[in-house]
Amino acid sequence: RLFRKLRVYRGPEHPHAAQKPELYEIKARTGRKERMPRAKKAPKIVYYGTGRPKCAVAKIRLVPGQGNILVNGKSITEYFGGRRLYEVMIRQPFDLVGAGDKYDVVACVTGGGVSGQAGAVRHGIARALLQVDAEFRSPLKKAGLLTRAPRVKERRKYGLKKARRAPQFSKR
Repeated sequence: RLFRKLRVYRGPEHPHAAQKPELYEIKARTGRKERMPRAKKAPKIVYYGTGRPKCAVAKIRLVPGQGNILVNGKSITEYFGGRRLYEVMIRQPFDLVGAGDKYDVVACVTGGGVSGQAGAVRHGIARALLQVDAEFRSPLKKAGLLTRAPRVKERRKYGLKKARRAPQFSKR
């Protein structure tokens, strides 16, 4: 076996001995990284959910807190431009369940438009709340917050300009 660290003394004949006369450490090439022992942390309570209506995808983390919602590192009013509709839409799962101020939300959203992203965050929060308590399922299901909207852009077919747009027809 190779030693993890080799200590090599380079004497006064070394060209840089005047600058650094102390011992040099050379790591042996073992293919493994040395790891420092880590202190044990208290287990953090985190619930995850993924929301996907339309083309948007939202990865949600629910953490016990005061009810703050961050979307891509910004507050919802800042991210959605102060549009009240999207704020109400995102808080809807919490209002149905009655857990408004118990959890903080950290969301990472990609793809789609503004409305699709708000729907993705709402869907992800609803899914994460199911992990908190399974009894939340019935009110969320009745409100339709657990169903994924399957609407995506239709693929382009050969012989056509777009998904259904045919090329212009000329009679003569």
